[in-house]
Amino acid sequence: MNHEYRTVMERHIAIDDYRYDLPEARIAKFPLEERSASKLLVWRGGEIEDSRFAKIGEALPEGQLLVFNNTKVIRARIIMHKPSGARIEVFCLEPHAPADYERAFAVVGSCEWSCIVGNVKKWKDGYVEINFEHEEHAEYLRAFLIGENGRERIVRFEWSAPLTFGQLLECLGRIPIPPYLNRESEEIDNTRYQTVYSKFEGSVAAPTAGLHFTPELIEEMTAAGFGFEEVTLHVGAGTFLPVKEEDAARHPMHTEHFEVQRAAVSRLLDKWGHITAVGTTSVRTLESLAALGWRIHTTGTPDAGRVVGQWELYDIPHDYTGRDALAELLDYMTSHDLDRLKASTQIMITPLGYEFRIVESIVTNFHQPSSTLLLLVAAYAGDDWRRIYDYALQHDFRFLSYGDSSLLMR
Repeated sequence: MNHEYRTVMERHIAIDDYRYDLPEARIAKFPLEERSASKLLVWRGGEIEDSRFAKIGEALPEGQLLVFNNTKVIRARIIMHKPSGARIEVFCLEPHAPADYERAFAVVGSCEWSCIVGNVKKWKDGYVEINFEHEEHAEYLRAFLIGENGRERIVRFEWSAPLTFGQLLECLGRIPIPPYLNRESEEIDNTRYQTVYSKFEGSVAAPTAGLHFTPELIEEMTAAGFGFEEVTLHVGAGTFLPVKEEDAARHPMHTEHFEVQRAAVSRLLDKWGHITAVGTTSVRTLESLAALGWRIHTTGTPDAGRVVGQWELYDIPHDYTGRDALAELLDYMTSHDLDRLKASTQIMITPLGYEFRIVESIVTNFHQPSSTLLLLVAAYAGDDWRRIYDYALQHDFRFLSYGDSSLLMR
């Protein structure tokens, strides 16, 4: 029997144990006027206290290295029309050809993406398009269905303007705010559904724990001795997929692509034991590095082309530490003269036996009931996750992407 399959069979997670009542009124539909004015729940070894995000530096231990996910949300929703007038929404998920994000955004003329298509029943053949003006010339963007993969469609885009695909999305696309906000995106979302340190385009959802940071707060914390490092994980639409299985261990995790710089690995190794992940996407990226290190340890290569499996990290021996993994990864990247390493992950962090190897503490917002993100919180905080969420509900914390934050420290 396949080892990873056996691991799944041995684990059972009753998703009903991770439900809680979230009133609609507690979901933050818009961001606060000031990013760092949000509330902060501090959970420290079982004790809970109220604070403000602007004071997070007072709650964190001295000398922590905070790790940001510097991905940038793309304007992935494109509203197009058939020549007959039928409205079709194309939601770009990830590049298909070219498959590399950097090349996909830099290409001119045509490209192919994996997309979710709204109203697809009215688009059997032919093309859908947007007509627009660029530098006083009439231009078009057209899309053609060329294949399908389950609920996703492979869409070929062709356009006339001398623009890259990234520039086209900036001009014609819309920010894909979360579906649970139950509203259309507005002008405020173009800036506020984006972290102040976002750099590399590729996400269709924001790493929302970082939305609370301002340049001023980062500068203040740097002056106080805190360090900051960055990784990149492009957040996919799968982050919003509900767990439909009664046994959450049978929920198929989505794949997300990440990248880490050699200089970041070196700094993580230097600060191991003092690493605070800002957001669940940073957690998933950092913990996935342990899998790459273990692969090097056992096979001599990180095999970055192979996805970090959903349960792969559960099979690593307990005495293999995050320090070991980071050291082996750094040695490999140095000896192979690699300035950066690209990989992808399906890691699922759950309360059933997950061992955090690299992340010491976590900054994160309040997540949806019965979600894989809530399972991650429960994996870290244990049964106290319910105390944390009960406290937040009873003390007027705002929930989900534009909501308040928490700092979790064992």
